Amino acid sequence: MDKKSILDYTKGELASMVKPSFRAKQIWGWIYHQYAQSFEVMANLPKAMRESLAQEYTLMPLKIARKECSTDGTIKYLFELGDGKTIETVWLKMKEESIDEEGNIEQEARFTVCVSTQVGCKVGCSFCLTAKGGFTRDLTAGEIVAQVLAVKMDNGLAAHRRLNIVYMGMGEPLDNLDNLARAITIFKDEEGLSISGKRQTVSTSGLSSKIDKLGQMDLGVHIAISLHAVDDELRSELIPMNKAYNIASIIEAVKRFPIDTRKRVMFEYLVIKNKNDDLVSAKKLVKLLHGIKAKVNLIYFNPYEGSDYGRPTRADMVAFQEYLVNHGVLCTIRDSKGLDISAACGQLKEKELSKEGV
Repeated sequence: MDKKSILDYTKGELASMVKPSFRAKQIWGWIYHQYAQSFEVMANLPKAMRESLAQEYTLMPLKIARKECSTDGTIKYLFELGDGKTIETVWLKMKEESIDEEGNIEQEARFTVCVSTQVGCKVGCSFCLTAKGGFTRDLTAGEIVAQVLAVKMDNGLAAHRRLNIVYMGMGEPLDNLDNLARAITIFKDEEGLSISGKRQTVSTSGLSSKIDKLGQMDLGVHIAISLHAVDDELRSELIPMNKAYNIASIIEAVKRFPIDTRKRVMFEYLVIKNKNDDLVSAKKLVKLLHGIKAKVNLIYFNPYEGSDYGRPTRADMVAFQEYLVNHGVLCTIRDSKGLDISAACGQLKEKELSKEGV
């Protein structure tokens, strides 16, 4: 990895690196609007500048190592980084395109990209396959940005077509806060991909102090809390980090986090059979979220080989949801996507390692 990735830099930083500075805007347009894959194609730049950029920087710090396509439109990518390490990214089709009677597009298809922020993860959640491989390193801002660029290019999504980003792939986003914040800023740039903070959601296992730091940065992003349990005993089993950042500290940090008054704080609740799928847990959850403008997203545990946990029944999921809704808490059940592929975090990487005999 001798060359630096030009994707690591904000437009302002790029303007201070190239002279004259107006060239930065041209380079920015080639990267984020034209999806340029080499500096040579940047025709409005002087040849000497193109050659200089090519010697010093790389445009794409990752490549597709493998991908799996689901019948529901979900695509799971395994990307190989410059140092040979691999990460996962998921392309999700959230809404289908609709056509009116005259054949015009009435509603464009909507997409979400689930992005990784680390190679591996330090948190060590007992239900997560990513934890099995341990932690290797943080991703750079450019490696985070490149995931979105690469899947947009691979799916032929035009630059002006916006999408949503969730930092919910491999790794704990707030454990890599500086690079995360830089990537968010690059995505938001109106002369680039123009993905507003409102379209970006940071999912965290609950690093209370860093929730506060993210809030102080005032990036305008949404936050989602991976709660998964209603008492510290079970949560510490599922998420060992809970011993350092317990539920009470997370709830207090959430109350301090700046959110759009029209929006709600998302609480992700992974439902595991015979662990946290009963109405006693639902009752405790209602009490825990009292006073917070919250939305609970119930997630089916996505089983994988060797896991100690099971998938809950549909009836238990619905009963849990109905209890929350009947007690004033907005609650949805996330439909599992990509069940016919390696859709859960870490599954595709683990499959590749197994194939290689690692």
